[in-house]
Formats: sequence, structure tokens, C-alpha cells
Amino acid sequence: MEATPPPGRTDHDGEHLTVPERMIVAPAVGVFRPHDVSEGATVAVGDIVGVVEGPGTEEPVRSAFAGTVMGLLAHPGERLRIGQPVAWMRVA
Repeated sequence: MEATPPPGRTDHDGEHLTVPERMIVAPAVGVFRPHDVSEGATVAVGDIVGVVEGPGTEEPVRSAFAGTVMGLLAHPGERLRIGQPVAWMRVA
């Protein structure tokens, strides 16, 4: 038997979750260098929170969400892999 979504909802409403926390993740493999972003800072969509430096490359770490930085999860100089959490934030 298939589960029936609650009234007013469809099974495609997963993007409308009310969970207020989000993660900013590394876009590439390399060494993390944070920008001037600290706990409690407000960021907008597209703001740069740091860079990931690889051999001959530098990839910006951008926030995909607007909100408040709750903490950095990656340390300066830490080697990161693609998709590794860099910071967590609370969205408005």
C-alpha cells in the first residue's frame, strides 16, 4: 500500500522542508582558506566564505543559501574533498 501525502502536499514537496539548517560544502579537492566569515556572520546567496586551493587552482566556496553562519566546520589549512562540509548555517 502506498503512503498518501497529507492534504495540500504532494510527494514532490521535499524541497519545501522547514528544517532551518543548511551546509556549505567544498566544491573541489584542496586546502581550505577561509575568508572574513565568522560565527554569527550574515551571508547572502553567492557570498564567498573561503577558497579551496588545489595544484595551480583556486576555487571559491560560495553559500547557496542566505542566512547566519553558525560555525565553520573546516579549519584553515585543512585538506578537503568535494562535498565535505565547510560551514553550517541557519536560514531565515
